[in-house]
Amino acid sequence: MKERPPPETITDPRRVRLLAHPLRKRIAELTRRGPVSATTLARELGQSTGATSYHLRQLARHGLVEEVPELARGRERWWRAVPGDRRLPRYGEQTPEMRAAVDELTRLEFANELEALDRFQSARDDLGPWADALLFSFATVTLTPDEVRPFFEEYIALLYRYKRADDDPPPDARTLHARFLAFPEV
Repeated sequence: MKERPPPETITDPRRVRLLAHPLRKRIAELTRRGPVSATTLARELGQSTGATSYHLRQLARHGLVEEVPELARGRERWWRAVPGDRRLPRYGEQTPEMRAAVDELTRLEFANELEALDRFQSARDDLGPWADALLFSFATVTLTPDEVRPFFEEYIALLYRYKRADDDPPPDARTLHARFLAFPEV
């Protein structure tokens, strides 16, 4: 089991916009798989090393990635994700600028998730036992406003109960995308 970092609330709209940038989001995802250099990212993403280097520095400036100095060779710098339990402030605590940034991040996140689901469904016939790994549930619960946060915290605790150290996955393990969306009926 992976150690659970303390929750961190992102209060800077610039940091939220940084996370909403499609290329930076993809770079952040790749750094979670293991150390990368601007060169390896450029090759994988079809970008210039200048562009990937710039975006890595921006992600580092906001504490989302960090250098891995022991892997450096000459001028080549290597980077890895900084683990975190990053959260957005509650709607009632957001400024109008933060709300706009969160709305954009949410829109982009769901568009990316739908694309990932489409890729999975298109490749499903070739995935062997992983073809059965699409888990889907419609559910409702009746909660008070005071019960919503504990409900969410239990979900986060469940995720961390199953998280593994990135450097020691079993050979048959794959990353499983799990997304939580809950909202009240209106």
